[in-house]
Amino acid sequence: MLMDADRSFLVIIDVQEKLYPACLEPAQTVAACTFLQKCANRLGVPTIVTEQYPKGLGHSASEILALLPENGHVVAKTHFSSVPADGFMDKIEEFPGRDQIVIAGMETHVCVLQTVMDLMGRGRDVFVVSDAVSSRSQHDRIFGLERMRDAGAKIVTRESVMFEWLRVAGTPEFKELSALIK
Repeated sequence: MLMDADRSFLVIIDVQEKLYPACLEPAQTVAACTFLQKCANRLGVPTIVTEQYPKGLGHSASEILALLPENGHVVAKTHFSSVPADGFMDKIEEFPGRDQIVIAGMETHVCVLQTVMDLMGRGRDVFVVSDAVSSRSQHDRIFGLERMRDAGAKIVTRESVMFEWLRVAGTPEFKELSALIK
């Protein structure tokens, strides 16, 4: 199954001021999340950004918040999974027919994994962007990705997301977004 921009929702999990610097390749992870957000914004894919206990871990990276679209939403949470957080599922359900959830963020083996499992338990098709998730250790990142794949999540890359959402070359959207990877 290919990702479809008209059926997708982007969720960026917990890329926060006091967390992302402690994770592997923090600059690359933030850049991958902003890449996905730029694609989502251009193609009309709604976005949710979550923040785990922002009082202690701070808010999301400024680069991510700066790109949050008008229909985007920031959800504060204390559960590791985003699903039980106030307003999370309500926001997704505001967009009927968006049953494909594209996931990026931190940490792969904790908040990302638990959110993915809960979303799949609610019948959503979940795509985890392997080059846009991180953990504090490579071991945790790898085993988090493997566990999600074993459970039925699709593991993809940010370029796969972009090209599947685009579907065709030669459009103004293709010209604009393909410039992001040059």
